Amino acid sequence: MMKPKKICIIGLGKMGEAIATGLMDSELGHAYSITGTTRTQASADEAKATLQIECGTDNTSAMKNADLILIAVKPHQAETILKENQSILKKEQVIISICAAVTTEQLSTWAGAKPAIIRAMPNTPCLIKSGVTALCRGPRCSDAQLAEAEKIFGELGLVTVLEESLFDGVTGLSGCGPAFMYLIIEALSEAGVKVGISRKQATLLAAQTMLGAAKMVLDRGEHPASLKDEVTTPAGCTIDGLMALEEGKLRVTLIKGVLAATKRSKRMAKES
Repeated sequence: MMKPKKICIIGLGKMGEAIATGLMDSELGHAYSITGTTRTQASADEAKATLQIECGTDNTSAMKNADLILIAVKPHQAETILKENQSILKKEQVIISICAAVTTEQLSTWAGAKPAIIRAMPNTPCLIKSGVTALCRGPRCSDAQLAEAEKIFGELGLVTVLEESLFDGVTGLSGCGPAFMYLIIEALSEAGVKVGISRKQATLLAAQTMLGAAKMVLDRGEHPASLKDEVTTPAGCTIDGLMALEEGKLRVTLIKGVLAATKRSKRMAKES
């Protein structure tokens, strides 16, 4: 039997915990030995009790013997942690970063240009294994290392590989997108209340409708416009509703929302 690979998760917050849990609950669980770090001993003890893994506050000790290092801290903390531990990092290691607006070149420089670098952008539904993660290959990353990252994040939902130049757009679309979807669900729920449905039932109807519609797009692989046409019967209710949404510029407003979030991500990248 092959010896389990050692993964250390630097920053066991919600997303770090989601990745650890996803791996341990999957068929890949036997292939990895997972440890983690947090900023305080209290949070380390809590993570240790919750996840049943080794967890502490010493990043150096955790990173030194790891095969794969997952950086799940705030962007400004990533620079400090990697620079402080440059001397113990090795070329056979892999660093995967989920830090927003931090490029693979920055990560490589901070890590002393030794480990392979992969950048990942998961979103919050990964917490319930229904997320989507974008990956991009960084310096020294082999095909096998990228494929391994795809398998790891595949335990949390869907995975797609993109060029790094598109990652600000990924942040604006799928990274920030859940908040946009929650706003739409909230608005649809309010509409249900307006027409006499209880708030609990209206939220159920709105949320499940969005979930089902999204699943139809993914499962059938058809353009959303084609699926929309299936619901829109001549002189029916749906076309009147769609006309009202178009009059309210819902389509262009959503596009502007993604563009605004993308623009902010680009500013953050320059500031870092």
